Amino acid sequence: MKKVEAIIRKSKFDDVKKALHEIEVNFFSYWDVTGVGNEKQGHVYRGISYSTTDIQRRYLEIVVSDDFLEKTIKTVLESAYTGNVGDGKIFVSDVIEAYRIRTQENGYKGIN
Repeated sequence: MKKVEAIIRKSKFDDVKKALHEIEVNFFSYWDVTGVGNEKQGHVYRGISYSTTDIQRRYLEIVVSDDFLEKTIKTVLESAYTGNVGDGKIFVSDVIEAYRIRTQENGYKGIN
């Protein structure tokens, strides 16, 4: 099993969520986060300068079987893409074990 952690634009969250559901990745956790990115310049909107050093994003944590890893990454990459600075990052790590508390199932059955 693998854990996919994705930091994406808040504006792309609905697109990513819909795309993940379409490939049958139906369970994941998410929360709002603030981070510091590579973009150094601010934006000016209606004559007011806004700092972009603190960036509001959405953090997704998805645990999938090894078989679903590439499909999940491809789906997030495609659905979160805008082509602009700040589209986000994806990190992948190993998950040693997973358990469903209600049924006490573990492994792949514990995440589905």
